[in-house]
Amino acid sequence: MFWLIGAFCAFVVAGGAYWKKSLTVSGAAAAFVMGTVYFGAGNLLWFGTLLVFFVSSSLLSKFKQANKDELEKSYAKTGRRDAGQVFANGGAGMLLCIFHAVWPHPGWIYAFIGVMAAVTADTWATEWGGLSRRPPRSVLTGKIVPPGTSGGVTLMGSAAAAVGGLAIALFAWLFALWTRTDAAWLGLWLAGLAGGLAGAFADSFLGATVQVMYRCPVCGKDVEVLEHCGRPTRRIRGWRWMNNDAVNFISSCVGGLAAWLLALAL
Repeated sequence: MFWLIGAFCAFVVAGGAYWKKSLTVSGAAAAFVMGTVYFGAGNLLWFGTLLVFFVSSSLLSKFKQANKDELEKSYAKTGRRDAGQVFANGGAGMLLCIFHAVWPHPGWIYAFIGVMAAVTADTWATEWGGLSRRPPRSVLTGKIVPPGTSGGVTLMGSAAAAVGGLAIALFAWLFALWTRTDAAWLGLWLAGLAGGLAGAFADSFLGATVQVMYRCPVCGKDVEVLEHCGRPTRRIRGWRWMNNDAVNFISSCVGGLAAWLLALAL
């Protein structure tokens, strides 16, 4: 019955997201599979937390969209998510959900909250940071870098990352109460904060070091895309396979690991 409910809920959410142009066809298919597993192998805690991330991130991507259009031309992925983005953000959490179904333990839950806090914090930081009136600074050197530069951070974006992690913790705590899940409330809140900040920092660090980046021959901008200003771009640094999706997935794992280690310390 849980699997049927999960499939129905996932179909409604994925279909609605596709209709609102928040997901591509492949993204909607991936969201359907993921949502079904989250509810079928888990419960409302798992599915609801995933939904909080997705809905909040989709709404933020539409907020003041006109102000962010120019920046998004430099990004490999935009607000309309494909299957790669869906699995990069929720794939680690889905694996933890399956592990918890096979071997129930609160540690899986804390790690899951850390994963979802990490991807939420990163998305909130990107969306809010892109609206900052102050230029970003490199997470490595502290020097001012052009808006949209991978590895660039702002005070507004960092604050948004912390709030995003705490938002996941809040809803996870409410869902845990509703489902009577065996997880300490303090552990959930700390997992959200630690996972969010660790994941967002990992994303910025990877973006500034090993993420593949290209340079536009027309405007001279460093971008994540293979084509800019109507011309092919040239790779200037980074590992070829370390694209935006790989960075997001690794960062989510870092957030989950930080939350899990904090839970062990408790």
